[in-house]
Parts: sequence; C-alpha cells; structure tokens
Amino acid sequence: MSVRELVVLGTASQAPTRTRNHNGYFLRWDGDGLLFDPGEGTQRQLLLAGVPSSAITHICLTHFHGDHCLGLPGVIQRMSLDGVAHPVHAHYPASGQRYFERLRHATVFHDRTRLHPGPIERAGVVAEGAFGRLEARGLDHPVDAYGYRLVEPDGVRMRPELLERFGLTGADIGRLRREGSLARADGGTVMLAEVSRPRPGQRFAFVMDTRLCDAVYELADGVDMLVIESTFLRRDAALARDYGHLTSAQAGEVARDCGVRRLVLTHFSQRYRDAREFAAEAAEFFDGDIVLAEDLATIPLPPRP
Repeated sequence: MSVRELVVLGTASQAPTRTRNHNGYFLRWDGDGLLFDPGEGTQRQLLLAGVPSSAITHICLTHFHGDHCLGLPGVIQRMSLDGVAHPVHAHYPASGQRYFERLRHATVFHDRTRLHPGPIERAGVVAEGAFGRLEARGLDHPVDAYGYRLVEPDGVRMRPELLERFGLTGADIGRLRREGSLARADGGTVMLAEVSRPRPGQRFAFVMDTRLCDAVYELADGVDMLVIESTFLRRDAALARDYGHLTSAQAGEVARDCGVRRLVLTHFSQRYRDAREFAAEAAEFFDGDIVLAEDLATIPLPPRP
C-alpha cells in the first residue's frame, strides 16, 4: 500500500525548548524514507515516532549549522547497530565535506553501514529512484545551504469502465501501460490514452534556513506539500534578513504565489511564546491548507485531485 507522509521529529530553531526538539523530518514515500536535517536528539525522536532506522534510504542535509546536523552521528551509529543492510545515500553541500566526515566518524563504533556520500556541488538532480527525482537548489544563508524538491513523474490512471468496454483484463492491462498500445484480436489497436486519464506526479519541497530568493520559489512551485522555515514573525523581519531566515508572512506569500496545496510551517524561534501566531500571519497571505508543525506529528501528503 502506498503511504506518503511527513513525520515531524523536531521543530525548534537554534535552541530546543521543553516542547520542541531540534530539527528533524522523515518523509515516508512508498518504499523510500528520506530523513531531512537530523538535529541533536533525532535518534530518540525516531524511536518515539515509531520510525525504525531501517526505514531510512536517504539523508538530506540542507547545511552544517548544528541544529540541522548534530543528530547525524547517532542516526548513523543506530543504523550500524541495527544492521541496516541496504545502501543509504547522504546528500549535503560539498563545501561542508570536512564537517560531514567529522560527524560521520564522531566516535568509535563498529561501522557496518553502507553509507554513500553524495556531496552537492551545484543545483540540479542529486538522486533518482522509484520515487522519481530529488533535486537541490542553492539557498541564501550565511553558509552554503540547499533546499530539496522531490518530483514524481507524471503517469496515468486506468479507467475501469473503459477497460471493460475494450475487454481488457489481467496481463493485457500491464502490457498496455508499459507499451502505450495493444493489438486487439479483431485487428484493431487500443491506445493507452483511450482507457486512461493523466495522473500528475506528486511533488514535495523542503526549504530551511534562507532569505527569500529565486530558489525558494523554484523549489515550491506547484508542490503538494511545502515544508518551510518560518523562524521569525513579520515584526522581526529585519532580524530574519540579518540572520538569513524567513518570516511566516514570507512563507505564506511563497505558498500563495507558487500554488502550494499544503503549507507546513516549522523551525520556530524560541523567542515567541505562542506558535499560533505563525499560522495566523501566514494565513493573511495564503488561504489554503496551513499546518503548524508539532514534534512527533504525522502529516499526510494531500491526496491527488
């Protein structure tokens, strides 16, 4: 059964709070599991969320500030302890290679992981698989940072009433889907378009520490779910700009302009007592589905239209 959902592991920014762990987000996408920005404490948060280390197939780091990567040693060592046998691909800014190596071998342990480093040199496709393609775009932050975009290829949805009309069953349906046409017993041909309708692929974007820039819009364009930092409220826009962050108002504007279906706000500064202000501010600009991320929450991708 296809399951596509975001498991939120942590939602704080630079400093954790009593209710918000450092960053951590696990995207369950059918048979793949993408772990984004494992901050300190991610190993325990995975346990509390019921996500085994064996579910991880890709680790994606946006940048090497501690609240986005200090949980990496524990995650790697847990995968080794659990005997995760499949390859796990790690994506991160190439300029931070020395930090990746330090985190990768932070302590002595019996390393049995099949971890495949994938340093990112430039924007573009960084991985392809059953999920489609994983893209990266360079963000505007004081250190090198990348946002990620997962794109599933467009497909088709078979229409049972039309399959029945043409007398198509079993293996013939699979052959028609693969080849695009099928010869009929009466000498005619059935085309795939005659018994199906287009099914747009789903899209997901992950945008962390950045000022507003073109790459934010490129990542968010037409996605079903946008997970985006909203570290500051609009009244502190100058601080956001100085430190290389977004406000919740800017997140709402991006979601509106890019046709996002579900907006997930996260990475909240500990200076604010009531996180509901972030959602209220974003809603001034975006009238769609807004989710205020909470630790250990599970957020499904919106179903296809």
